[in-house]
Amino acid sequence: MIGRIEATVRRWRRCLSRSEWLTRLLKLSVSSDTENSPGLVMIQIDGLSFDELQQALQRGEMPFLSRLLKKEQYRLHNLYSGVPSTTPAMQGELFYGVRTAVPSFNFMSRESKQLISMYERAAAAHVEQKLAKQTNAALLEGGSCYSDNYTGGAAEPHFCPSSMGWGAALRDTHPLILLFLIISNTLSFVRTALLIFLEILLALLDFIRGIIDGRSVWAELKFVPTRVLIVILLRELITIGVKMDVTRGLPIIHANFLGYDEQAHRRGPKSLFAHWTLKGIDDAIARIWHAAHRSQRRSYDVWVYADHGQQAVQAYEKKYHKNFSKAAADVFSQYLKRPVDYRSSGHRGIQLQRIRMLGGKLTQQLFARLLANIKNTDTPLSTSTDTEQLTIAPLGPIAHLYYNHKLSAQQLSDLAAALVSEAHVPLVLHKHSATSVHATTRAGEYSLAQNPVAVLGAEHPYLEAACKDLIELCHHPDAGVLIACGYTPGGQALSFAIENGAHGGSSIDETSTFALLPADIELTGQHTAPSRKVARPCDLRHAALRFLGRETDGVYCSPIASTKPSPSAKTPSRSQCDNTIRIMTYNVHSCIGMDAKVSPQRIARVIACYKPDIVALQELDVGRPRTHAIDQAHSIARYLEMEFHFHAALHIEEGRYGNAVLTHLPMQLRKAEHLPTLSNRPELEPRGALWVSIDAYGTQLQLINTHLGLRRKERKAQVQHLLSERWLDHPDCQSPVILCGDFNTSPNSNEWHQLHKRLPDAQLRLANHTPKNTFFSRLPSTRIDHVFIDSSIKVLGVETPSSEMVQLASDHLPLIVELNPHRMR
Repeated sequence: MIGRIEATVRRWRRCLSRSEWLTRLLKLSVSSDTENSPGLVMIQIDGLSFDELQQALQRGEMPFLSRLLKKEQYRLHNLYSGVPSTTPAMQGELFYGVRTAVPSFNFMSRESKQLISMYERAAAAHVEQKLAKQTNAALLEGGSCYSDNYTGGAAEPHFCPSSMGWGAALRDTHPLILLFLIISNTLSFVRTALLIFLEILLALLDFIRGIIDGRSVWAELKFVPTRVLIVILLRELITIGVKMDVTRGLPIIHANFLGYDEQAHRRGPKSLFAHWTLKGIDDAIARIWHAAHRSQRRSYDVWVYADHGQQAVQAYEKKYHKNFSKAAADVFSQYLKRPVDYRSSGHRGIQLQRIRMLGGKLTQQLFARLLANIKNTDTPLSTSTDTEQLTIAPLGPIAHLYYNHKLSAQQLSDLAAALVSEAHVPLVLHKHSATSVHATTRAGEYSLAQNPVAVLGAEHPYLEAACKDLIELCHHPDAGVLIACGYTPGGQALSFAIENGAHGGSSIDETSTFALLPADIELTGQHTAPSRKVARPCDLRHAALRFLGRETDGVYCSPIASTKPSPSAKTPSRSQCDNTIRIMTYNVHSCIGMDAKVSPQRIARVIACYKPDIVALQELDVGRPRTHAIDQAHSIARYLEMEFHFHAALHIEEGRYGNAVLTHLPMQLRKAEHLPTLSNRPELEPRGALWVSIDAYGTQLQLINTHLGLRRKERKAQVQHLLSERWLDHPDCQSPVILCGDFNTSPNSNEWHQLHKRLPDAQLRLANHTPKNTFFSRLPSTRIDHVFIDSSIKVLGVETPSSEMVQLASDHLPLIVELNPHRMR
């Protein structure tokens, strides 16, 4: 009854949904897939490292992400970003499976001989065309993306270099519909206006502090509009757009929040201003997550990750009072003993490019004049036609140096040494042969492959992977003949731009980031060095493709299949490692959730998140029309890679209904029978019990799973039957024994006391534990699901999960009891 009420409320909520009405008014397409089809929302927090995320969680700056970890059974994975640690490089690997897609954010194209930035539309499109030819599966096919460097194959890109603004559907719509959009989202727009006002005040305060610290007035002033628009307005527009796409049921949606990265560049990754933006990003993620879990057109997961981290840096120009490009040109001139002209690119126009991502011509015109005078923050752009030309692309801790004449290996080594000694560059890389790279530091010149510790430091957690990536970076077709790096192991890093936070290099802070995923999603780390298997963007890509049931490396995967390790005998389970057995009893309500969705897959994911060794399920349908004729026991067991035994208590035409036991341990069926019912009440639902013997790592465990009737007189007869020589008093039912299931009776009843006298209730065997209710899932108010154990078994823990997915999946909560097998002797 309660489930029907919730399903009705959800239907009415959908009818009144602003996103639903906007979808219709804007004539946007909606998904034709079933409501159980997998959908994925990937949220990128640009520039947030693993350590800074942990700091934010500890300080309470991201309460919703903390909730995902504590209550919603999410797991935090360490993710290696790859080198260069930039958004276009990481997204190239994530969206297309291609490593080192670009050598840097700014670089010179060997084809056009032009200095380009990945914010430029033509540059991003050109790189993406190359990437698309190297893969058979663009990750975002059929979906949408927001504020990304590439479209990733998305049918609907927004706020990207190749697609400025919110797309044609909104730009070309009728003014009255736009008015409805504003009115229907009044609270959001008022909230956005207040946040913008607050952000302007903070920006002005930041401006005053910058002036006091001696920074350029113009450099501080021009940052105010960028900060307000990127940190607040773009974030809110993206959130509204993603919620609409979730309502439509798009298969995959990717959103990139830029606010933290923008602030970290300006004030440093640990600054209060940078961490302030995380509060707003956390709130946006919460709104998207709730919208995704209310979707009636698809079964969504929400994954949160970062593309790279940032490290605190000191600007080269501030430390040495000289522009790096000029310093590099002087080194070349002195060594070659002739004048060398140079041209350079830096942050030129990046603020304008980011603002252009917000929308159409009006937004661009409003801010074009304000930002028209933003110049290169590294050097003036030379227009000389001298044949001796040095082209420099400095940005962050990486600077690519291109020379328009061929240099010998000896010349490259000498120039690298001169850059280190004369221009104070901590590290210079250059190709030494077709496969090798040499690294020059103050300590000398090394082969990078043979001595990575001298370059990256012994403490680098991704030493092998970063070394390999640096070698690939130096061999990229668009890489410079010399690559200057500001990274010094254990020392203060330099940036070749004027900033306090930077990324693009190979330091620990830059390359160490995170992925926050549901507990049943695994990142294998198969694409990094065997000695340290840490996940990288390719692994996140393959996990996403598997989740969606799409091709990965030419192999088709069933939806969400193989996203966790197989609990086979070859791979020791959690229990083998810590000498425990986890038993779950769970009434799954025919896999009909509180939202009226029929989803054995969701039940299986609930079970997988908590990693039980033995699962006792009640109320399973097999082949019944009401639940789409699915064999639910087989479907759940297949997903979990477990063996199972099913007993049908009820046969209706071609369908069956009953209980099952699933496990990855060796199991033998001992008995499966109906329990007695009232002879004068033939309309009562038949009940049954299932007895299996399980080899729990050398201990023969006897487990009985049952589901008793609703009437007290009926349950009394069934309890007496279970206590008889046919079941618990059977000669073969020797200790250790476990009786579990849905008993439809509370601890106050005579039936419970009879069972508890024979086999104590596990929840009462745990010291300092308050027994937990299991029914009903939304508001647990009674305890009718029980695990009874004999006195030889030691109880180590009891858990009743109550995450959003658990509360939706069934009208019961699962009950998990953790036991020590060595006490079962």
